Amino acid sequence: MELVYAALTLHEAGKEVNEENLQSIVDAANLDVEDSEIKALVAALEDVDIEEAMETAVATGGAAAPAADSGSEEAEDEEEDEEDEEDDADEDEAAEGLGDLF
Repeated sequence: MELVYAALTLHEAGKEVNEENLQSIVDAANLDVEDSEIKALVAALEDVDIEEAMETAVATGGAAAPAADSGSEEAEDEEEDEEDEEDDADEDEAAEGLGDLF
């Protein structure tokens, strides 16, 4: 994450986001980052318009949170359904056990 912040800092400062500039920030901040991570980020950002990406993130930031919540609600509903089915099975087994007594 710190490398993304470094890239954003370079962008805001009007500097090119490249390995050398990122390494300068990493060194100045005394961060423990592998060279391969820096290379990977530079490669990932090669065809990205950072300004456009930031505008898109800001424009959709409010809409993304509810979408994530609805997915977790669905997962919770599925878990509850599975628990209900397990409870029903346990009740059926208990009823069968009582029936065997009589």
